[in-house]
Parts: sequence; C-alpha cells; structure tokens
Amino acid sequence: MAEPRRFYLWVLPALWCLVHSATPASAAPLDRAAFAADLCGDGAAQVRGAEGLVQAGGDLPADDLAFAGRLLGALAERRLSCRAEGAVLLDRPSASEGRDAVSGAPRPVAEARAPVLGLRQRAALETARGTVALLTGADPAARGAGLSVVERRIATVPAAVLDRARDAETDPALKGTIAGLAQAAALSSPDPARRRAAIAAVAASPSGTAQARLAALKSDPAYTADPAFRAALDAGLAQVSRAVAIGDGLAVVYNGLSFASILFMAAAGLAIIFGLMGVINLAQGEFIMLGAYATYGVQEAFRRLAPGLLDLYLFAAIPVAFGAVALAGIVVEALILRHLYRRPLMSLLATWAVSLFLVNLVRVTVGTQNLQFVMPAYVSGGVPLYADFVMTWNRLFAIGFAAATLVLTLLILRRTPLGLDIRAVTQNRDMAACLGLPTRRVDRLAFGLGSGLAGLAGVALCPIYSVNPGMGSGLIVDSFMVVVLGGVGSLVGTLVAALGVGGANVLIEPISGAVAAKVIVLVGIILFLQRRPEGLFAVRRRR
Repeated sequence: MAEPRRFYLWVLPALWCLVHSATPASAAPLDRAAFAADLCGDGAAQVRGAEGLVQAGGDLPADDLAFAGRLLGALAERRLSCRAEGAVLLDRPSASEGRDAVSGAPRPVAEARAPVLGLRQRAALETARGTVALLTGADPAARGAGLSVVERRIATVPAAVLDRARDAETDPALKGTIAGLAQAAALSSPDPARRRAAIAAVAASPSGTAQARLAALKSDPAYTADPAFRAALDAGLAQVSRAVAIGDGLAVVYNGLSFASILFMAAAGLAIIFGLMGVINLAQGEFIMLGAYATYGVQEAFRRLAPGLLDLYLFAAIPVAFGAVALAGIVVEALILRHLYRRPLMSLLATWAVSLFLVNLVRVTVGTQNLQFVMPAYVSGGVPLYADFVMTWNRLFAIGFAAATLVLTLLILRRTPLGLDIRAVTQNRDMAACLGLPTRRVDRLAFGLGSGLAGLAGVALCPIYSVNPGMGSGLIVDSFMVVVLGGVGSLVGTLVAALGVGGANVLIEPISGAVAAKVIVLVGIILFLQRRPEGLFAVRRRR
C-alpha cells in the first residue's frame, strides 16, 4: 500500500499545479479610489487613468467597467466634482450635493472643483468610454457605437479588449465587424508570429478591404527584413487578390443580369407593339413610369387601410400596375393611334406628344420629387457569397420578376386565342383580315398588352431605381436598341438582346463611364445591323 500512497502524494499536487496553471488568472479588480483620484487629477493623471482602464479593460470585471463608465460619463458631462476627500457624482451639472463616487454616501459639493478636459484628455476619455460601451453595452447599437469610437484609436487598444468583445458578442453582424477589426489590429502587433497568423486570418476572408490592409503591409520594414513575414504576406495577398477578382467578375455578371432583366421588361411590350403595328411608341418609357406610380399608390393604400400587410404591397401592385397601364394604352390607341395607322411619322409624333403629356400631368398632380418607397424585408439587403460579391435581394427580385414575365408572355402569345391572333396579324395582316380576324381589335388588345408589360417593368424598377416623372426617358433609348437588335416582334430575340446590351453596358461603364458605354454599345449595334438588318431573330412575315 506504500507505493500507491506515494504515487498519489506526487501526482495529485502535480495535477493541481497543472490545472491551476492552465486556468486563466482571475481578473484583477479595478482600484476604484485610485481611478477616481486620477480623473480628479491634472491632465497627465486623467490620461493615465483613462489609458490604464483601456489597457486593463480586457480583464476587468463587468461591475468595475460599469463603475468606470459612470465616472467617465460624469466627467464628460461635467457632473464630476472633486473634493479633498474624493470624487463626487452629481445628478446634474452645478448640483449642490451628490454621492461619493466610491462609497455612494451623500456628499456636499461645497468647495469642490470640476475638472476640465483638454484635447488630449478628451481623446483618451472618449476611447475609454468607447471601450466600456463595447464591453458592457446593453444592446448591439450601444456596443456598435462603442466600437466606432474604439476604431478611431485602434492602435492604443490591446487585443485582449477586442478578443473579449468578440467572444461575448451575440449579434452576428457586430461580431463579424469586431473580428475584422481585431484582425486588422493584429496586423500591427509587435509579435511576428501573431502578425503572420493575422495575415492568414485576413486572407481567409477575402475582400477589397482585406486586400488594401495586406497591400499596406508591403511598406512595413518587416517585409524586407523578415523573409517569413514577406512569404506569408505575398501568399496571403495573392490569395486575396485572386478571390477579389473572381468576386468582382461575379458582381459584374449579376448586375448585368439584373439590368438586362429591367431592359427586357421595358422592351418586351415595345417589341409586341412595334412588331404588330409598326408603331414606334415613344410613350413606352412613360408607361413604365405610370406603372411605378401605380405601385406607389398601392403602397399608400396599404399604409392607410392595412398597415400590417404593408410588406405585401409589391405583390398586390402587380395586377394593379398591369391593369392600369394596359387600360391607359388601350385609351391612347382608341383615341389617337387608330387614326394614324400606316402613317409612321404621325404616329411617332403622336406618341411623343403623349409622353410629354403624361410627364407633365404627373408633375402637376403628384410633384417632381422622387417617391419614397418602403422596402420590404424580401427586397432589402442581401447575402455575401464570395469576396465582395453580395447577392442583393432587390436585384434578385427583378431577375425573378423578369423570368416570370417572360414565361407568362410566352404562354399568352403561344397558348391563348389572343396570342394566336397577334401572331397571325403580325405575320400577314391582310390575310388575317380576309380570314375574318378583327385586326383593329387585335391591335387594341396587343397595344394594351404591350403597355401592361411596361407597367410591370415599373413595379420591378421601384426597389432599385429612383421613381420620378422623368424616369421613363432614360429607358426608351436602350429599349429601342434592344428591340431593333433582337429582331422586330421577336420575344426571344428581345431577351437575348437585352442580355447582350445590359451586360455590355455594365461591363463597359466602369472603364469608360456611362455615356461612353452607351455610345460604344450603340455603335456596335449599328455595325451589327449593317451585316444583319433584320436583327438577331427575324420574324417571318408577309405584307
């Protein structure tokens, strides 16, 4: 029995030492009296107290941080009075009595002085208050405000503060921000191993910000003096640059696809009207504007009548915008255009006059300001997918909406009697009339269908672009380019041309600017039409 007893006598103390050496030392409490004395001291003492709190903030107990926060707030708001016996907290500036800052006992403030802060002391005080708010804030907004203050003087904040704030944070977005800031702070650490680990951590979450942070380290003396640091930085920077380039490419494709979706919805109705009746409808952009204003009207109706369902107003606006704008198109066709068929110049001028009338009508009745839309949760924000590429919900809504519009339009044109009549009149108007088709009625319904599609484009535009009376003029030129390039009357050609024109615009704009991009695309379309005047997809027709 002697051997086991000897074993326990040696092993148990060793285990106790091992366990206690692995356990973090308990946080040293704040010397509250000394801290209050520092805040009541001269400028050097105030800076020493504030900076000492920041340096120890990662290990201080929460109640000590709350105590320090109360004193720092009182000092900033001139509610701290200093007597020979100690600091006194006041409820308001110039109060006649208060409470002892340490014991909480009531104290008169006679013969007390209020400490004054200089610029240096105020900066140190704000950093200390930000540290306390970051570590003890009651909600993410308060902790985020503290983080914003700390970020301005991040070089003076130890890593322990950021690590503690990151580990305790419950809000995912704020936790990610703190982690990113902690990584950025670690890049300037005096410990080479910690810097290399920070480089690897930054490279593992590639973004434009991470690329800039790593690129800035190339001017660091360690880049030339430390081969291990240089190798780690070069590898991390190459990894981040490659990921950022891929993310930027994905963003261009996504933005081009969303812009092409808008162009397709704006041009689809124009293609039907132009292909069927040969009417160049210069009011198509204003019909898009009417669809957007109808969406705004539905939003306001929901706001007043059913505020609890306000997030659903975009879906409710789809039939309203389509019906209202289709009705407006039918009225225009019946009152004006039916008298101008086979006179393309007159119909062109007439639709231009209609566009001017609609723009000024909206300006007089509603105003010229941009409309304010409530953005429901399903079209707000987005999800980061890779590097800086964020899939935004509003553009995804436009893409999905355009896809649904394409499918429904194809079903109408290919599976309904109206679509059959439109295709028959488009291919041979005289023969269709001889067979008994009411071509004028088909024209009117087709004009209403094309106008209604413009109204749907207005719905899709609301979450992305500004809505005002002049919004339609910016879309009409691009829409005509899409119609002519795709082939007059071809819906599939319109889709392909919208993808091409939209993608080319988004690709060229960052290089040469928006105006030059439109000029380059227009020149390209003109050159293409010189070789293929009928466009990408020619519709068979006989006149």
